[in-house]
Amino acid sequence: MKDVNILIENGANVKKALELFGDMETYDQTLEVFLSEVPSKIKLLQNYKEIGDMANYAIQVHSLKSDARYFGFESLGELAYNHEMESKANNLYYVTEHFDELMDETNRVINLVKKYLGVGSVSESEYKKPEKNHDKAILVVDDSNLIRNFILKIFKDDFEVIVANDGKEAIDVINDSEQGSKIKAILLDLNMPNVDGFEVLDYFKSNDLFKKYPTSIITGVDDKESIEKAYKYPIVDILLKPFNERDVKKILEKTINNNI
Repeated sequence: MKDVNILIENGANVKKALELFGDMETYDQTLEVFLSEVPSKIKLLQNYKEIGDMANYAIQVHSLKSDARYFGFESLGELAYNHEMESKANNLYYVTEHFDELMDETNRVINLVKKYLGVGSVSESEYKKPEKNHDKAILVVDDSNLIRNFILKIFKDDFEVIVANDGKEAIDVINDSEQGSKIKAILLDLNMPNVDGFEVLDYFKSNDLFKKYPTSIITGVDDKESIEKAYKYPIVDILLKPFNERDVKKILEKTINNNI
């Protein structure tokens, strides 16, 4: 016989859930369905997050929220609700910033259900974070804290992400032997205070740094004159804002591979 205290002692509001399911037999049978379906929901959430499809992300996270609330997993329900509201507001940055938090709680619930039902390994996780590798770094140069944090969140498990608020800070990083030696690619904004992106490009050109530091532009400046001016430098590519996670991953991969 299953021990319902496993659920209750780990925060599940089983009493409230039984108002819907009526009895533990129905509750248990429906939990088994949840356990079989949740991996596909996690994969869809990851995919929609990466491509910035907030409409479909909202649909999937709404489903996860409903499941969590039905079974009494109130913490997961609250996190999923927050993601639903923010994705409906097209707030990709919030979703990216808090995605690991949502997945950590989802995995906790999955493992709790496995333990309660006596199936599978309670140490398994449906969503696996990449292993951290900080032997290599990327430099993100942008005066927007929102953009810097967005890119940091995407790549923090794959690279050391060095951030600079403007061109002066970027040049200082490049000239720091310890930091500069690790940098594999640079994502550079054009329109920044103090020292802007074009001044950084001029510095790189004067010091023959483009081969050592492959550079791509990420910018909200989309006038034809500025774009044509940027392409006169040996940059790899230009990505215009707004962009999604998959866009950023593609341009970084291209930049690292230096596909000029």
